[in-house]
Amino acid sequence: MKRFFAACLAACLLSPVVLAAVQENPVPVRTVKPNYPRELREAGVSGVVMVKCMIDEQGNVAETTVLKSSNEKFDPPAVEALKKWKFKPARQDGKPVAIHVTIPIKFTVNES
Repeated sequence: MKRFFAACLAACLLSPVVLAAVQENPVPVRTVKPNYPRELREAGVSGVVMVKCMIDEQGNVAETTVLKSSNEKFDPPAVEALKKWKFKPARQDGKPVAIHVTIPIKFTVNES
């Protein structure tokens, strides 16, 4: 699961907009798996929530906005988990800077 988050985050952070804005992209140092809504797991429903967030100068997730979701019942656990993530902050000219990124949070029934 950590590899999935790292790969998704890397894909999001490698967009031209982000690369033009900072010299060093933020790097996740702690990820938290979202709680899967019981009724959706039991029904076999998988999905993805695209969350735009600001990673502040300390590497904390400071703001979140759901941009797109395959099922709105996934939104609260996705945002709740993402707020617990910790990052090595982005850097510009050697100094930590805040940056907006979009991170996909995936819910897959057959993953533990």
